[in-house]
Amino acid sequence: MYQKTTFQNGLRVLTCPMINTRSVTVLILVRTGTKYEEREENGISHFLEHMCFRGTKKRPHPLDISQEIDGVGGMFNAFTSKDWTGYFVKVDFTHLKLALDVVSDILLHSIFKEEEIEKERGVIIEEIKMIEDTPTHYIEDLWEKLLYKDQPAGWDIAGTKETVSKIKRENLINYVNKFYQAKNTVVGIAGRVISKDIIPLVKDYFSDIKEGGERKKIKVQEPQKEPERLFFKKETQQTHLALGVRAFNIFDKRKYALSLLATILGGNMSSRLFQELREKRSLAYYVSTHFESNPETGYIATYTGIDHKKINEVVGLILKEYEKIRNETPSPKEVNQAKEYLKGRLRLSLEESETIASFYTMQELLEEKILPPEEKIKAIEKVTPLEIKEVSQEIFKKEKLNLAVISPKEGKIKTLKI
Repeated sequence: MYQKTTFQNGLRVLTCPMINTRSVTVLILVRTGTKYEEREENGISHFLEHMCFRGTKKRPHPLDISQEIDGVGGMFNAFTSKDWTGYFVKVDFTHLKLALDVVSDILLHSIFKEEEIEKERGVIIEEIKMIEDTPTHYIEDLWEKLLYKDQPAGWDIAGTKETVSKIKRENLINYVNKFYQAKNTVVGIAGRVISKDIIPLVKDYFSDIKEGGERKKIKVQEPQKEPERLFFKKETQQTHLALGVRAFNIFDKRKYALSLLATILGGNMSSRLFQELREKRSLAYYVSTHFESNPETGYIATYTGIDHKKINEVVGLILKEYEKIRNETPSPKEVNQAKEYLKGRLRLSLEESETIASFYTMQELLEEKILPPEEKIKAIEKVTPLEIKEVSQEIFKKEKLNLAVISPKEGKIKTLKI
């Protein structure tokens, strides 16, 4: 159960009481991210997220912030995506006011000292290097770069070394003023709380949030007419790849069939591709298929890391499974197993206050409509084996195929006929 309150300035608050926990999570989501950036400021959303922990008027030093939450055994962090930026604090319920004080303070009263900006600039550049040095992570970035190319949806969330090097204090302040506004923000609070007691507290702690309208982003373009690939040369001991297709956005009801399709193909250790590539043929350690749906676009892709010489064989096996599920309706037993897996994962994840806060707050921010857990489960249960086949036929087409690869040798990639 949850309660939604909208203040006069447009700030939305979702409270989600949980009686069987001592924790409480305060999560703030702001509708801004890479898709809202200009080319020369790519990475500024992420840079700003970092800077909100570098000092406020009340807590002028980074240590002042961390010590307060660490001092009560709490957790805090932030994260940036292409569609939103989030900040959260999780504490024992007796420290709710502290959590609200800290998270509202970093969101609304950060001071952006020049010396701290320079320190964090170096940290972010090292983070960019770390991501490129972690192929299991970077292959996902490369995949989206292949799909969306040189537009905000295809840019790196952290930016580039060049763009990050040019971001100044003035840019950060202007960006805050432009996007960190009441109508652009949702506050989610989940855990051992009473809704009616929280609203006056939120109103008090967030009284300084700026008023203003929502900001629009550039529409994502997806002009694909033939199979495409993208190669990133890196001295790795494995070839890492992502192979998949474009799919549906977050508002498309076929996303539930898509989630079951991804589960059947490579969503767990019982899935077809995990069994085929790892258990049967010992070709890979990690194999996973997952789908992504956001407000504009969506996709489904299989990720794996393999011996350099095995890429033709592995790509062929993945495509074989794509073709099989496109041509043959999955059995009711296999579909039911996938349904039970998704239902179980959802229910287990919602035992934690931070997941509850994210579940409701994310829907409110991105969809402006909330479907409770049991309604999502009903939507999953309604999907038929035939609908999964029909979705497969819709998306698994030759002209929609995409392959992203990280490898030290490009030779076989150039001649590979996907």
